[in-house]
Amino acid sequence: MIARPSAAQLWFRSYIQTYLERDVRTVSEIRDLSTFRRFLSLLALRCGQMLHKTDLAAPLGVSVPTISAWLSILETTVQIILIPFYENFGKRLVKSPKLYLVDSGLACHLLGITSDRELNRSPFLGALFEGFVASEIVRQQLNEGQREEVYCFRDQQGLEVDLVVPRGNRALTLLEIKASRTVIPSMAEPVVRLRRAMRQYDVTSLVVHRRASDGEDTATVREGVRAVSLEQLLSVLTRSRRRRRSRSPSEEQRR
Repeated sequence: MIARPSAAQLWFRSYIQTYLERDVRTVSEIRDLSTFRRFLSLLALRCGQMLHKTDLAAPLGVSVPTISAWLSILETTVQIILIPFYENFGKRLVKSPKLYLVDSGLACHLLGITSDRELNRSPFLGALFEGFVASEIVRQQLNEGQREEVYCFRDQQGLEVDLVVPRGNRALTLLEIKASRTVIPSMAEPVVRLRRAMRQYDVTSLVVHRRASDGEDTATVREGVRAVSLEQLLSVLTRSRRRRRSRSPSEEQRR
């Protein structure tokens, strides 16, 4: 599709048709495929938001258990990722996860975005980029033989950090994700605030952004916070995991 961008819409239409008629029916007895197709479009509209099953069931005229079953199908066929929230810097919140489509190209197709120009003007740009970053982190973890371990953070005071990636015993990477190609200090405020409350942890704080058109990347944007492109982020996470694996068990325990 990179070589023939004009064929992207045809490819995604064919992909959805094949997915619905072959893969979905292989793992489920879904009969109303047109409603399931609408379900996919609703998920694209809610990319990057907390998952509320009742909000999906009502406009489709189906039950919440049906929505749960359909979400399970999408997870089984690796179409979505559901990222849970963290509480108290290590415990999961018992609340709805955030929803992302794994394939950002498919998400754009479902949203009717057909070009870079439309994407850059779309109100969904930020959520789509956030989902792309989350999917790439999960893909890297699985490719390296690691378990999927990515979370979000939100407290009762409204502080929210896009992604939290554990790096071993009492070590975390905090990520604020921005679709902008330039980074300003205020973008780092959420990770700065959360880091202040986590002095007993080994914290790496990053703002992830789209690579600048001139190829240059911003370095430090706030004290203790760096701005990196997605490519740089994946490299940072890989090095961190390699350092962790190279430590002896006694060293890791001391941390």
